[in-house]
Amino acid sequence: MKGNKHRWEARETSRQTSNPYLETTFTSRSYPKTTFLRKLNVLVDWTYYTKKLTKPYKGEGLSGRPAYNPALLLRSLLISCLYDLSERQTEVYLNENLPAKWFVGLAIDQKAPDHSTLSVYRERLRKRGKLKVFEEMLAEIIETARKRGVRFGAIQIIDSVHSEANVNTDKDDPDAKWGYKHNKRVQVPEGKEEVRTNYFYGYKTHVSMNAESNLITGLEVSSGNAWDGKHFTSLVDMDMKQGLPVETYAADRGYDDGNNHYYLAYKGLHSAIMLKDNRLKKKNSKKQVWQEMVRREDYQQGRRERYKIERKFGEAKAYLTAIALNLKRMVKLISGVGFNCPSYGAC
Repeated sequence: MKGNKHRWEARETSRQTSNPYLETTFTSRSYPKTTFLRKLNVLVDWTYYTKKLTKPYKGEGLSGRPAYNPALLLRSLLISCLYDLSERQTEVYLNENLPAKWFVGLAIDQKAPDHSTLSVYRERLRKRGKLKVFEEMLAEIIETARKRGVRFGAIQIIDSVHSEANVNTDKDDPDAKWGYKHNKRVQVPEGKEEVRTNYFYGYKTHVSMNAESNLITGLEVSSGNAWDGKHFTSLVDMDMKQGLPVETYAADRGYDDGNNHYYLAYKGLHSAIMLKDNRLKKKNSKKQVWQEMVRREDYQQGRRERYKIERKFGEAKAYLTAIALNLKRMVKLISGVGFNCPSYGAC
């Protein structure tokens, strides 16, 4: 099949704008290079993902009806994450918003992919194991940021966020599970307070984030009933492979496990994992080790930085959202152009 054109090449050729000069003039005058999406467009090599994402297509995109370029669909899904839109809203947004249409690679008079195409493509990536591409994209963003001079600090924060499954709980979903969320005090009719446990049905996203750059450096997705501490060491390994200048890891009590503390010590790293109360209340000599740990400056500093990841992941769901958050932050750090900046100039 060498030399054959992919199906999206036929679509792109047939849907070129009827007036290329008008499109070029409009883009240069009405959508200057100082705006967020134009800055973002040059920071990522989107053609690389065209090649990486061809396998989910039947026949690897060389047969069948004309299809959309997979990088165009990827950018469309990123638009939905950047602006917190459903697939249906994304279709409308791309048809009505010219800067967004330009960013994903559509001509002025080209219709956006419909919402069902976006939904099917997202599911196709998940089912055919192409989440590895998103892992690589996260790593590439970090590498690009470092090459462009973004500073990474010595403190790394690990946490998890809950994601509700978009299904009825009585339907089969092999990945979604019931998980513990938190305990909450509620007022009962008798006027007394009681503690009730809140549960969720879905997934957990386990995340590592650098406290200074606020960029996400590692991510794993599990079912909702997974124990947080199990994913700690693998996230540390992801960071180490990227050569980050990390010295201290901070995390909440859900990660307070002897194996996690030992693993950090084995790697020559400091632990700022919040300790459970029972560690400091032991009636034997072992509690002295933990008392000394909480008095260290690196432990105190790590605890002070923990709030950043909670703020960062108030809305995070999975890979695409994590990538979108990183891209927002990287454009701001490198170019000074914020996501909510006006059309002209940096802010």
